Amino acid sequence: MSTMFTRLGSAGGQGEAARRTAAAAGWPAIGYIGLGAALMYMLDPDKGRRRRALVRDQLAHGTRKLRNALDATARDLSHRACGVLAESSHLWRHEDVSDEKLLGRVRSKLGRVVSHPHAVTVAVKSGRVTLSGPILASEVDDLLRQVAKISGVREVENQLEVHTRADHIPDLQGGRERPGEMFALWQTNWSPTARLLAGVAGGALVAYGLRRRGLIGASLGTVGAGLLARGLSNLEMKQLIGIGADSGVIHVQKTINIQAPVERVYEFWTNYENFPRFMRNVREVRPTGNSRSHWIVAGPAGIPVEWSAEIKEQIPNRLIRWESVPGSVVKHAGTIQFEANHHGGTRVDIKLAYNPVLGAVGHTLARLLGADPKSEMDGDLMRMKTMIETGHAPHDAANPWPKAPELAAASASAAAK
Repeated sequence: MSTMFTRLGSAGGQGEAARRTAAAAGWPAIGYIGLGAALMYMLDPDKGRRRRALVRDQLAHGTRKLRNALDATARDLSHRACGVLAESSHLWRHEDVSDEKLLGRVRSKLGRVVSHPHAVTVAVKSGRVTLSGPILASEVDDLLRQVAKISGVREVENQLEVHTRADHIPDLQGGRERPGEMFALWQTNWSPTARLLAGVAGGALVAYGLRRRGLIGASLGTVGAGLLARGLSNLEMKQLIGIGADSGVIHVQKTINIQAPVERVYEFWTNYENFPRFMRNVREVRPTGNSRSHWIVAGPAGIPVEWSAEIKEQIPNRLIRWESVPGSVVKHAGTIQFEANHHGGTRVDIKLAYNPVLGAVGHTLARLLGADPKSEMDGDLMRMKTMIETGHAPHDAANPWPKAPELAAASASAAAK
């Protein structure tokens, strides 16, 4: 009986080993398939040249950004090291600071912890700092604590006028709340050094999670991936994943000149039915009343994405400003400005800010699939320019016309003049 169980165990072990060997052998095949698909994509006779050019541009842009980031990180590390050495030296030797230099240090600290730094008067004499003037009660303790820690300060005299509210106090009107001294990783914008440390720690956690596997490995890998993405992008997590973020995650700004009068270009933009006729991914735009419109756009892998937008400001022949309505899947806002140029045409300035599905991560995936507004806008604007100037709708738009009669007539009339 024991011999039989031994044989069964041996057979089971051999079967498991065979399955692992087969799985390991399958990975190279998947890699070859992926490599072949990538080569077909890049060597396509019709669009391969443009795709290769885009890849070269992206590589050059990425190399330049990496070089700038490395320079900034090196400078930040050097400055922080000098700061640590300087702070450490104060622990064993006394520093004689002039009143003028000490006043500058105190004024610099005010801007970080007080919402109305101009309202606080600072006087310095032989290391004794006197603070006076109106201040909000919630800021007093933090201000006194931070000033007392400044190197060279021997004593702090509090003559501040404390107010629980800013009502009827002219010097306490306006201003904005200051974050004070915050730990680097709690700040919205991380320093280059913090990003470097987070990236290294995140990469180490990802590598450990892949080796550990299981629930613990997956948890550590997820945390590491979040740290790595945060360090590389310097975006808050809500912007990375698109949860709780506003419309300002991704920004796009474009300018184009069109050889047509401002009135005609503006009229073209205010006609929603024109958009699918020059935009590649806009499937349908229909007015829904009350300055609102409903959009259907082809997202990554052709999956339709819908949202509604509302015109917030509209100045004829000058400006159109819109925002997505609350609850939209894709939060976005934008402005289009129209201005006559020196050649009798129209200069169109477009500014767009949007928060795609899954935030910056979704934007990166969309870029890889060639379906994000930032990469598509150049082509859309050139098709729009051609459509207005010639009256011929482009054939590669989402819903092209064989010809736009009224635009062709307008173009012929403009040419005759």
